[in-house]
Amino acid sequence: MQRVLIVGPGGAGKSWLAKRIAARTGLPLVHLDREFWHPGWVETAKPVWRARVQALAAGERWVMDGNYGGTLALRMERADTIIFLDVSRWTSLAGVLRRRFLAGPRDDIAEGCPERLDLTFLRWLWAYHDHHRPGVLAQLGDHGYGRTVVVLHDRQAISKFAQSLA
Repeated sequence: MQRVLIVGPGGAGKSWLAKRIAARTGLPLVHLDREFWHPGWVETAKPVWRARVQALAAGERWVMDGNYGGTLALRMERADTIIFLDVSRWTSLAGVLRRRFLAGPRDDIAEGCPERLDLTFLRWLWAYHDHHRPGVLAQLGDHGYGRTVVVLHDRQAISKFAQSLA
């Protein structure tokens, strides 16, 4: 396990798991949300973003969390381990609400990007299962061969997996 990619819907626990894996393995930690966003929730331009992800994925060792479907194949091709947090809508929503109302400031997002909870994000989150999940599963089918693929369906499985990394 030298290049670990973690994907899944918002609030699933991608960043939480990435931090645990990095702490237990010593792998460098890459939060794609921290790389993509600029203060005020300004996006990185697509050509710049693709080049940035290529450079990050070219590293020999990393644990990387985040979605960004336009670069998913590129990251999967470089990963030796892919973890898909395939949790329910309700689990994702609970994670987002917990993060928004109970957690402190996020260290997995760029400075100047306060936690936000708006209708656009909630629609994306709710639609993830029907509109984005099939694409992730297809990419796993296309790029999972020869890699360790782990699919975790709930918080208990995610915690158990994190604890299993001695």
